[in-house]
Amino acid sequence: MDTLALEAKNTSGGAEPEKKAAPRPRPKPPQKAKRIVYFEVEILDSKTKEKLLLLDKVEPTATVLDIKALFHKSNPQWYPARQSLHLDPKAKSLKDEEILHMLPVGTTASFYFSDLGSQVAWATVFLTECVGPLLIYLMFYFRLPFIYAPKYDFTSSKLWVVHLACMCHSFHYIKRILETLFVHRISHGTMPLRNIFKNCGYYWFFAAWMAYYINHPLYTPPYYGQQQIQTALYVFLFCQVGNFSIHVALRNLKPPGSRVKKIPYATKNPFTWIFFLVSCPNYTYEVGTWIGFTVMTQCVPVAFFTLVGFIQMTVWARGKHRSYLKEFRDYPTLRSPILPFVL
Repeated sequence: MDTLALEAKNTSGGAEPEKKAAPRPRPKPPQKAKRIVYFEVEILDSKTKEKLLLLDKVEPTATVLDIKALFHKSNPQWYPARQSLHLDPKAKSLKDEEILHMLPVGTTASFYFSDLGSQVAWATVFLTECVGPLLIYLMFYFRLPFIYAPKYDFTSSKLWVVHLACMCHSFHYIKRILETLFVHRISHGTMPLRNIFKNCGYYWFFAAWMAYYINHPLYTPPYYGQQQIQTALYVFLFCQVGNFSIHVALRNLKPPGSRVKKIPYATKNPFTWIFFLVSCPNYTYEVGTWIGFTVMTQCVPVAFFTLVGFIQMTVWARGKHRSYLKEFRDYPTLRSPILPFVL
């Protein structure tokens, strides 16, 4: 009897209670599709205020470049690179990467269109303005007919500095050509076609002017002779290497296709350490290159070309420096545009 009671007790005590079924999760209510607020964009002529195009249902994420592409479909003669769009006729041109809903406009936006004229690729301009001086200088170096007196046709100078100057001049422009092809990343793809005539006229004229006197049969060597030539050569080569180093550093600053601006800093390359003091050291080295060439040749046209180039590069450097200060709050305050502590 006791045994049967014990078995019954063990049986009843060892039985596990039935587990309650877990409640099924309630299905989430379907999310309502977000309503997209489309924009209505009208494009007006900046001079006449005439309405050129009305774009309906433009997505808010559309960029200025997208709007240019839509405008180009209706007006094939104005391709995107030729267009300049403004929020006000007197305002600055909008950047291609700016987004529509980020601009200070309502759902009905008005853009003012300006025709920039025929455009040409920057690389084409750079190559043309560099190939010209290279070939023009060589024409004077080899003393082709109709340049000097007939008795000097295809003759060669006996002065070593004349041959050295030709090598340095050729090296400089060959370097620029190779940098244009393999180093530079140009954010702006095109420039007005008229600029190619202005740029080429500037470089080609000065190349012919300096080459005429350096390669002239009556050219006289520098006053201090070999010591002056060697010192100038060291300055020239030093600045050429420095200029190339800066161009490589600027290339590595951003990946291909990116337009995000960053502050350039010095790298492990000692030639880039000038970034501690200067915003545009590529211009600093470029000016140094031509100062070296001026001292080497002791030629007035070269000195004048160096002076004009320095003035122009100073203008560019100041503009770039102001742009850095405006865009980056943490931009190094010790830097000067082109000359440390001076300019």
